[in-house]
Amino acid sequence: MLGVIADDFTGASDIASFLVENGLSTVQMNGVPKRRLQSAVDAVVISLKSRSNPVEEAVQQSLNTLNWLQHNGCTQFYFKYCSTFDSTANGNIGPVTDALMNALDTDFTVITPALPINGRTIFNGYLFVGQTLLNESGMQNHPITPMKDANLMRLMDAQADGKTGLVGYADVIRGADHVKCCFDQLKQQGYRYAVVDAVDNVQLAVLAKAIDDFKLVTGGSGLAAYMAAHKSKNTPQKTQKTALLPTKADSVVLSGSCSVMTNKQVEAYKTKAAHKWLDVEQSLNNPNYADELYQWVIEHLNDDYAPMVYATVPPQKLKEIQQQFGADNASHAIESTFATLAKKLKRYGVKNFITAGGETSSIVVQELGFDGFQIGKQIAPGVPWLKALDEEVFLALKSGNFGSETFFAYAQEMFV
Repeated sequence: MLGVIADDFTGASDIASFLVENGLSTVQMNGVPKRRLQSAVDAVVISLKSRSNPVEEAVQQSLNTLNWLQHNGCTQFYFKYCSTFDSTANGNIGPVTDALMNALDTDFTVITPALPINGRTIFNGYLFVGQTLLNESGMQNHPITPMKDANLMRLMDAQADGKTGLVGYADVIRGADHVKCCFDQLKQQGYRYAVVDAVDNVQLAVLAKAIDDFKLVTGGSGLAAYMAAHKSKNTPQKTQKTALLPTKADSVVLSGSCSVMTNKQVEAYKTKAAHKWLDVEQSLNNPNYADELYQWVIEHLNDDYAPMVYATVPPQKLKEIQQQFGADNASHAIESTFATLAKKLKRYGVKNFITAGGETSSIVVQELGFDGFQIGKQIAPGVPWLKALDEEVFLALKSGNFGSETFFAYAQEMFV
């Protein structure tokens, strides 16, 4: 059984959807469960909120998750982080990877955030978003983990204990056996991690075979899809998709991401639906602000499209907000308001929550208090509908740059 430790909620649903689509029965759990696994599955995905936590906290959460997965029958483990390698020089990708490697007594793993279907590719160890280097893609303006470099070896070395080597494109296309030889050479040279080039899915399929016996794998959801296909002997993207879909019911859109794509999605959705900007100053200074947003949302629940509350702003506006209120203060205020609003709306009877942004999705799911999810149909690659295990509540948890410009409306057009 494959055990997945995901560093945020959107990332967890991202990888869970690809595992299901490629042949592995999968359950996604919200945080470390307090009881043993109740069903027989091929993979368990545990969603944490550890991406931007203090390093010690992220490491402890991850080790607790590993311990639970081991006690529930998992023998291979996957540390899932964002396909844009969201982290800083302090972590948390490097420290968590090191802690998991030490706990599993393994001395080598791979670093592969590639997700070609969403434009995340690696060449010569550099991470691209579409045709643009990571640090020129808009991610350099991320409010919590601004990405100032696209070189994955440098990014990893800055935050990890060991050295990072490269298995380049010319080696990967020679096949899995050759890649294994490259791994052996890097280990002999004292490297602890290997960035592996992947400019399309062919390289991910090769890599999935090469790391079949690894205790620990790290990366985005792209490699996991091909690991699932290899394990299940199915052809990627050919497995029968689940028909699990939400019914048309009271719904809301909550957008906290300030990514380039989410800004486009918000602007597109404004032309269709009622929308209200989440004011940071009000969040910080008005104790009744969440109640005011709640009243506004319920007034629009009968509209053709779900009302949207959004904190999404362009880079320059984001910079002004951070300078005025402080980046941490602003982020905390926004998350807290979204959490309170979501809880009130669930109590009112809202059944479908569409959220944008890893931090927003994480805090909303935590506040709603769900233990786990069934994996539904994909809205976009890496973004499935999720159904709460014990309630008729559905969530779409979208990473910032995932989905097309019509994502918010399209998600609702899938209602049955």
